[in-house]
Amino acid sequence: MNTSYVFLADGFEEVEALTVVDVMRRAGMEVSTVSIADKLNVKGAHGVEVMADKLIAETDTTDAEWLIVPGGMPGATNLAACDALNDDLQKHWLKQGKIASICASPAVVLAPLDIIRGQNATCYPSFKADLEKGGATYVDMRVVESGNLITSNGPSSAFVFAFAIVAASMGEDVASSVASGMLV
Repeated sequence: MNTSYVFLADGFEEVEALTVVDVMRRAGMEVSTVSIADKLNVKGAHGVEVMADKLIAETDTTDAEWLIVPGGMPGATNLAACDALNDDLQKHWLKQGKIASICASPAVVLAPLDIIRGQNATCYPSFKADLEKGGATYVDMRVVESGNLITSNGPSSAFVFAFAIVAASMGEDVASSVASGMLV
């Protein structure tokens, strides 16, 4: 199994990013957090500061399993403004790589890159029009899987989102086992 990457920008939604990392690691998946800035410390939307595992400038996503973009504002906007991340996402998608995105990011980060065009997807409800403008069919669900794309609607769905990623990579039994161990 290849490494997956969760990209962090100042203003990221802490619950969405860190829940995914925690659940994936509990499942035995290799996952690294990546700061899109030139510093490892990244401050979340609610003031929680984390130290990323690596910088985007030193990250090679060529063989990545998943590229994961959390939401949060202005985190999603900051992610969308990162040319290196946009390039990685587009290249990964074009080779049929797996991408997961939650909250504002399906609409703010993925839609402008044409990654969601023709896909069923969800996002934070106030971004529905932007998601549809990007060519996706909005589905009002907590988590939507569409081919190699998993999208989710917001912070309260972070666990469901994380378990969907684990299930897509390691199977429902592993995802259920991790969920059971966490009393979810």
